[in-house]
Amino acid sequence: MRRFVRFFSTQSNPFVHVESVKYRRDDTTNVTPNTIDRIARQLHRKHAHPINIVKKRVENHVQTSYRTRNGLSPLFTALDDISPVVTVRQNFDSLLVPRDHPSRSKNDNYYINSEYMLRAHTTAHESDLIGMGLNAFLLTGDVYRRDEIDATHYPVFHQMEGVRLFTEPELFANCEGSRFQLFENGLETDDKQAMHTMATSKTLENDLKRTLTGIVRALFGDVKTRWIAATFPFTHPSWELEIFFQGDWLELLGCGVLQQDIVRGAGALDQAGWAFGIGLDRLAMALFRIPDIRLFWSEDPRFLSQFAGITDDLTSLVEFKPYSKYPPCYKDITFWIPEDYNENDFYEIVRSVAGDLAEEVKLIDDFRHVETGRRSHCYRINYRSMDRTLTNKETNELQEELRNQVELQLGGKLR
Repeated sequence: MRRFVRFFSTQSNPFVHVESVKYRRDDTTNVTPNTIDRIARQLHRKHAHPINIVKKRVENHVQTSYRTRNGLSPLFTALDDISPVVTVRQNFDSLLVPRDHPSRSKNDNYYINSEYMLRAHTTAHESDLIGMGLNAFLLTGDVYRRDEIDATHYPVFHQMEGVRLFTEPELFANCEGSRFQLFENGLETDDKQAMHTMATSKTLENDLKRTLTGIVRALFGDVKTRWIAATFPFTHPSWELEIFFQGDWLELLGCGVLQQDIVRGAGALDQAGWAFGIGLDRLAMALFRIPDIRLFWSEDPRFLSQFAGITDDLTSLVEFKPYSKYPPCYKDITFWIPEDYNENDFYEIVRSVAGDLAEEVKLIDDFRHVETGRRSHCYRINYRSMDRTLTNKETNELQEELRNQVELQLGGKLR
């Protein structure tokens, strides 16, 4: 049986190896071998995989709909092969994320060390790509976040980042009337940034929403949409786009007008633009009716064969047909939690012990001792394989290993 590898403290090996590169561990290191192993999979580049199908459908629509001025080439450059290892500066500082922002927490991210991490979003490359001179691009990649365990959450998922920048003549080419300007020395409001004129902000907003509405219709047909005001450090104003799908509102993406300080910091002094980020896993689960996010990582031909031959077809859809439903095995674990306890640490232990055999983890009891004030949690773990029936011996071994690691790694006292 595969043994759990310690990850909360420095191991005897002082280095972490990621993509054949050696990084020195420090007190920030929390990336796990189980997570590192996922990097080589690159599901977004795997032919006829649902993630790749959705990626190509979006790229197809955008590159067909938006061409260069002579019409000979796509306006948007499509990229999908940038390493997920980024610096903390790329992932946060270049995007104006404050030093004390909760999104930087070790509880939510995979840090290789205090300088490097696995990207938490494809936005981490935005500033670098703009600095290279790209003013319209789609970037797809795998992103990494520590999260809960259930049918819709996984520590690795896939995003597509879209960015478009405009010079003043480009943005206002179709605007009639007096001459419009990109920039002003004004005040920030809910509708615009201080550096942008109202005309700039509204024209960018209209172009962004028109682009995203076209993508949604290419994927889902003529569905109802709604825009929800949102807040992101790297865009203002910002929105989330939802569609009415299968009887409920489904959030698809976040977007907004790029913060001008990011654009100027990347060297594009005379341009302004917009950006969006789409979660491809969520799109694929909705489009193909895939009920469990773990299925994307399955190599069972009964899963992958269902999507063969539809990669470039923008009209046909395949509804996933479950090929089996193996029985679940429920196990409970109860332990006194330490003062500095974070639930994501426990989820990481479960994933490192059980991998994708852990279908769901639920907190079923939160108890506080009246006299001592100590707290204990009881979690129910649903072990289930997507490919076969688990034996009692297997699940008992997994549960025993989990109990050992909770005491060893978390300092949790079993009850």
